[in-house]
Amino acid sequence: MFGTLRLWCLRILLVLTVALVLGLALYRFVPAPSTLMIGRWLTLQPVDRQWVPLERISPSLIRAVIAAEDQRFCSHAGVDWVELGSVLDDEDGPSRGASTLTMQTAKNVFLWPGRSYLRKALEIPVAVAIDLVWPKQRIIEVYLNVAEWGDGLYGAEAAAQRYFRKPAARLTGAEAARLAGALPNPILRNPARPSRALQAASGRVQRRMGQLGPLGDCAVPGRDAG
Repeated sequence: MFGTLRLWCLRILLVLTVALVLGLALYRFVPAPSTLMIGRWLTLQPVDRQWVPLERISPSLIRAVIAAEDQRFCSHAGVDWVELGSVLDDEDGPSRGASTLTMQTAKNVFLWPGRSYLRKALEIPVAVAIDLVWPKQRIIEVYLNVAEWGDGLYGAEAAAQRYFRKPAARLTGAEAARLAGALPNPILRNPARPSRALQAASGRVQRRMGQLGPLGDCAVPGRDAG
């Protein structure tokens, strides 16, 4: 009985590993959907997403998201062990603060939403694999095209068009900071009509953007810091 169970577990692990490898190879070059988007398609709910290459997204938004979500994005290998270690002892469970942009990309594209130690544990090897296979600019490109910015609203281009009536390439620093500030609660925070909480969050993002310096250059086309 135990041997049969172990065999099935190994088979499932092998299937998941092969699926991950194929997904990493495919999404390295083609537009990736998020698991949330797939869920909405399967339940016939509308999805608003317009994939755009990184060159058509404002550098201000790239830097704003790094400043807000993962200031060591350019220097870590998918997992920020310093931040992760600081939250693993939290009795309330792992928080968003432990997630790098690479880990959030792993969750959005390959895993499921919600907070749990199981999902967080799976995020780590998937994020490491992503960082090994995809360059930093591809990671941020995928993230910015699958991030949720409202009910059924995904990606920087769709968000820029809905909230500011302009393409993502033309977002200003202030608009980018509002979008980045909305990410922790995109359903309730409207960048076009920011609440006091969102105004405060976007102000913090703008200050961090000013302090980021070359730490965000690896993700900005034409400014690869190597």
